[in-house]
Amino acid sequence: MPDYLDDLRLAHVLADAADATTMDRFKALDLKVETKPDMTPVSEADKAAEELIRGQLQRARPRDAILGEEYGLEGSGPRRWVIDPIDGTKNYVRGVPVWATLIALMEAAEGGYQPVVGLVSAPALGRRWWAAKGHGAFTGRSLTSATRIHVSGVNGLADASFAYSSLSGWEEQGRLDGFLDLTRQVWRTRAYGDFWPYMMVAEGSVDICAEPELSLWDMAATAIVVTEAGGSFTGLDGRPGPHSGNAAASNGLLHDEMLGYLGGRR
Repeated sequence: MPDYLDDLRLAHVLADAADATTMDRFKALDLKVETKPDMTPVSEADKAAEELIRGQLQRARPRDAILGEEYGLEGSGPRRWVIDPIDGTKNYVRGVPVWATLIALMEAAEGGYQPVVGLVSAPALGRRWWAAKGHGAFTGRSLTSATRIHVSGVNGLADASFAYSSLSGWEEQGRLDGFLDLTRQVWRTRAYGDFWPYMMVAEGSVDICAEPELSLWDMAATAIVVTEAGGSFTGLDGRPGPHSGNAAASNGLLHDEMLGYLGGRR
């Protein structure tokens, strides 16, 4: 099996460059922000970070395809880099430090492309997480300054911490009743939002998290970090991986119970 460590090292180089770009414009008074057709914001920093990453990938991995949130799919083949230049743009443009660049490498496999490398870099928080298939999940400032992470051992909902992003999507999809029922069963709920709950699941500080509507670039990197940390990452339909348009992540012990509440429309 390939070890993917060269690809992981490249992901760190890409993240270092993206961090410099995004932090340079974070809280800038003249930051330019536009509204996309789906009514979500995009900043000049989103575009600049993705352009930078694409340029470096085209030089370092010219045979690989690239899929990014801002500029779509370029190229084809069995290997595909998936990029979200700023996950949490609404936070970014308001000066909230909870945002990250997500970088993943996916490879063609049975059942579709599957993530084999994932990196989540949150420079305004001073945090970074990463994983490569078969090598575990880590957090730290660099490959040489890292700590291995693992999901929690909490095995009952009454003792579980549940993280989510917002209520609106659950209501729009007719899943709000199940969502609220789950919140009543757990020990604690917090709406940290975006990439962060998945990293907390991987670290063991949160036990379950879920979101009702996501894109592949929101999930590819976080999915492999969670699974390499010993957890489970599926859609709300239970399908493994980042392919269902929504996500449920857990320490594995509580996954079926969580899906029992969130999986159906009510």
